[in-house]
Amino acid sequence: MYSNYPADYQKAIEFHGHCCPGLAIGYLASKLALEHLKVERAVDEELVAIVECDACGIDAVQSLLGCTIGKGNLIFKDHGKQAYTIGNRQTGQAVRVVMTGEIAPLSREQEEIRNAVFGGSATPEQETAWRELQQQRVESMLTTPPEKLFKVREVDLELPSEAKIFGSVICEYCGEKIMEARARLKNGKIACLACTEEYTRGW
Repeated sequence: MYSNYPADYQKAIEFHGHCCPGLAIGYLASKLALEHLKVERAVDEELVAIVECDACGIDAVQSLLGCTIGKGNLIFKDHGKQAYTIGNRQTGQAVRVVMTGEIAPLSREQEEIRNAVFGGSATPEQETAWRELQQQRVESMLTTPPEKLFKVREVDLELPSEAKIFGSVICEYCGEKIMEARARLKNGKIACLACTEEYTRGW
């Protein structure tokens, strides 16, 4: 179904689970970052990505850049922005890629279809129409000059250190293992953040 797309975008689709404009945003932003930094996908932790929204594009960042939460080189900041800051640990260079352009707006009829799909009341015909519309929007984005969709600028970025491995301790309240660096004291006993939070809020 997606054989007409670039191979790296097809891999992002496979990783994400479906093709959508949100994934395309992260894909294009990642490509721009790689181009400006003159690097390829990270083998390990060479690149660091700071993303500012919990949207579909993050999966493209993971797929194309090799930045993941597990490796400690994907940092999430909940700013609600389609903004991606990518840094290269080896050179110290970093770029910020921000979406400034607009995806083709939906017509009133298309908005009704979207609302039906996300509201769970769509007919099979509406489901098909929505998939086709999303594919058209993605294809439009992939063929639009990047400068019409994104602003790219070099930034100074204090890159975080590579991921560290900490020992574990037992929370004396819930009995679960926790990373030693995340442990707290509650009434003189070792506590995990969840149990400390419950104490702080008085739940």
